[in-house]
Amino acid sequence: MMLSDRILNRTLLARQHLLERSQLTVHEMCDHLVGLQAQDSPPPFVALWSRIADFDPATISNALEDRTLARITLMRGTIHMVTPPDALRIAPLMQPELEKIPFRKGFNYGALVGLDPDEVRAHGERVLGDEPMSAADLRQHAAECYPDRNPGMVVQAWLILLPVLQTPPRGKWKDSSRPVWSRVEPWLGAPLDPSYPLAELLLRYLRAFGPASTMDMQTWSKLLGMKQAIGQLGDRVRTYTDERGRTLYDAADGELADPELPAPVRLLGWYDNALLSHQDRSRIVPDGAAPPLRAFAAAVAPVLVDGFLAGLYKIFPESGAARLRISPTRKWTKAERAAVEAESHALLAFHEADKELRVEILEVGADVRP
Repeated sequence: MMLSDRILNRTLLARQHLLERSQLTVHEMCDHLVGLQAQDSPPPFVALWSRIADFDPATISNALEDRTLARITLMRGTIHMVTPPDALRIAPLMQPELEKIPFRKGFNYGALVGLDPDEVRAHGERVLGDEPMSAADLRQHAAECYPDRNPGMVVQAWLILLPVLQTPPRGKWKDSSRPVWSRVEPWLGAPLDPSYPLAELLLRYLRAFGPASTMDMQTWSKLLGMKQAIGQLGDRVRTYTDERGRTLYDAADGELADPELPAPVRLLGWYDNALLSHQDRSRIVPDGAAPPLRAFAAAVAPVLVDGFLAGLYKIFPESGAARLRISPTRKWTKAERAAVEAESHALLAFHEADKELRVEILEVGADVRP
């Protein structure tokens, strides 16, 4: 069976809970989505506000404090917010690929070339023991261990070579504290679980992002061995083809969405996984091009209109006021513009409730940054 981009779009939105806001709890949503992209602090809050009815941001802050959620380096070598079971069982799958990164010539212009990987790891394990440590303190220890190397680059290597997570207050609502790092096991009070099969992780990916190709799975995870792992699932998966004739895999019990379902306007957080978890993004980016990641790095985030990327926005908090500026990537109808304005005002009220609020819609293609 061939699946059109529109079927894939509506199916992705349905599985991401972006067609209508869900009654799932925050922890249930994190489990279903296999974590939330949390490279920066605000995006997980926007992601959940867009997906959960009556979302209370204090839920995340409290969960980070009581350690029922964790912000940890996982898929694609980026920070994700996950439940403790996922932190403990996904980290061992990711570590072997992550550990290859620091000693490549391309890593920070070869900053660690010539060092012994086992020795660097051993120093990191000794320095970052059972107690959380700030990046500044880690750099001080790195300078003592390797006085002839850039200490910041050594710290980066330690944070890749060791399964680590960021501790609160960073990641809490409206808290932009600098990262404080901890080893995963002492913070969560449990050992890593290296027995979790990659095949099971991919089945969960399909339930949140599928149907998808093996290259999509690799793009999401940055892991290898996708075909072999999918093969292990047997009749728990089924196959389709896309408009370009590629094989797509899906959970056998996964439902396809009606392509004619209406898709409400949604404003996502920058780096939201709904946009970044497929090699071919045609199902959500109209021309199939990669999202403007450099813009995302400046806290510029996507606007979905009729289910597809159709604009970019950025929030500008000011003294006593807040602006949300939007740059459409195509011309909108009057109805679409009104829907974008309404959702933008709602997001701004959630994000900056105590300020005077203003939404600005620019000309098509204008730079959202002033």
